[in-house]
Amino acid sequence: MATERKPAGRPALLGLLAVLIAADPGRIDRQKAWLRIVTGLVIAFITLANLFAAVRLVVDILTKNNLYKNNPGGLLAVGGVIWVTNVVAFALVYWDLDRGGAAARAHHPARDPAFVFPEMQHSEYVAAGWVPRFVDYLSLGFWTAMAFSPTDISAIKPWAKLLMMLEAAGSLALAALVIARAINIL
Repeated sequence: MATERKPAGRPALLGLLAVLIAADPGRIDRQKAWLRIVTGLVIAFITLANLFAAVRLVVDILTKNNLYKNNPGGLLAVGGVIWVTNVVAFALVYWDLDRGGAAARAHHPARDPAFVFPEMQHSEYVAAGWVPRFVDYLSLGFWTAMAFSPTDISAIKPWAKLLMMLEAAGSLALAALVIARAINIL
């Protein structure tokens, strides 16, 4: 009989999220070093947990593990969850690193950006003082993973370009392996 494996870090992650919400409820605009550290820990935890899940799935695929032997739908579902979590994780990384994070952007909206959004070039279509919100970084993460390239948002800092390359390469590898294996199972 197989035993269900419970994620070991779930209580720790929930605890860190509770601390973040209690310390800065509503709009994230408090510039405190410990809040940046806790935010970074939450993002790192999500990213590393998803990386572990992706590596485990790739190993299962490459070693022809029997876990998905007769279950292409399950394989596609697991691959899809990992892919979506990867998009969210990279969006969080972009959101946290661009211009020093959400709180720094709230206090210094004109600070040197790592990404150029269309709204920055077409200011006549947005409110004065526009700054990117999380949904803008989520869009960046989604389109980088889907198109394997930048779309309407340009990375202008080297670290941002490298992160986008890493996201696109990981997304392509995961999608190719999962889809190919699922088709092979059929």
